[in-house]
Amino acid sequence: MAAIEVQALTKIFRTYKKQPGLRGALRGLFRRQYEPVFAVKEVSFQITEGELVGFLGPNGAGKTTTLKMLAGLLYPSSGQARVLGCIPWKREDAYRRQFALLLGQKNQLWWDLPARESLELNARIYGIALDAFHRRVKELTELLQVQEKLDVPVRELSLGERMKMELIASLLHEPRVLFLDEPTIGLDVVSQQTVRDFLREYNRKHKTTILLTSHYMADIQALCRRVIIIDHGTIFFDGPLSEIIDRFADFKLITFECQGQDLPSLDLRKYGEPVSQAANRVQLKVNRDRVIPVCKELFDALPITDIDIQEVPIEEVIRQIFAR
Repeated sequence: MAAIEVQALTKIFRTYKKQPGLRGALRGLFRRQYEPVFAVKEVSFQITEGELVGFLGPNGAGKTTTLKMLAGLLYPSSGQARVLGCIPWKREDAYRRQFALLLGQKNQLWWDLPARESLELNARIYGIALDAFHRRVKELTELLQVQEKLDVPVRELSLGERMKMELIASLLHEPRVLFLDEPTIGLDVVSQQTVRDFLREYNRKHKTTILLTSHYMADIQALCRRVIIIDHGTIFFDGPLSEIIDRFADFKLITFECQGQDLPSLDLRKYGEPVSQAANRVQLKVNRDRVIPVCKELFDALPITDIDIQEVPIEEVIRQIFAR
């Protein structure tokens, strides 16, 4: 069953085009010129219930705009979308009680109050019974390891602790759909791993449908089997994460070591593109279809003692896709 259905969703913003100079500024006071900018252009995809999907793209690609339309914060210029059978921008209470949107750079907790009081307010808004509220707060704070921070004012929490409290506030009413926009931005590696482990376990236990955007590929690799890549407002790729390497990585990395302290004077560029070289250890970037012939040539030409062939890191593949 599809939890999220998007068909040809489009969002156009009008931007003021200022003419140069003082004359242009004065002319703009009386006759402004606008030009349309496609933030999202005919985006279509489906996400089944309980699926955890990565939503990738460079800055300005349209990720956050798409999430805001699915959350009902923005009206689309055209196209259709249904989340849990509801049209998001109608903002019906039945829908608003079933989803949550967490923006990594926006706060929903009261800055000067302890997190517990903000959570109690959310519980009142959603009509959560007192015993259910205490049970959920206990479960979530234990999973995120912030039990002792509930009575600390939010402004005194570290960035990682604050983001964990934001997650708890978003999940307090047990939403069926969760939109996450950069949930680990700015966190240290330990906090990032804690949030990843929490999201994986929460998704497994509650079967919550999660659409996740992140610039940290470690988040995507750890959590998502499927990714949707958007660029310039349009869908560029939609499929398994493993398929990205097969389709877009046209080379592999060959690392080898030789006997002795230094490599013989040999032009390595005829085998591939040198990535690094230190003493008797070299790493080459080699086209996929030449990996076996190059390995054979290296064994024939050099006293190789160890060799390793690896796929290109997923971060590098994504970086190349965005560059294209």
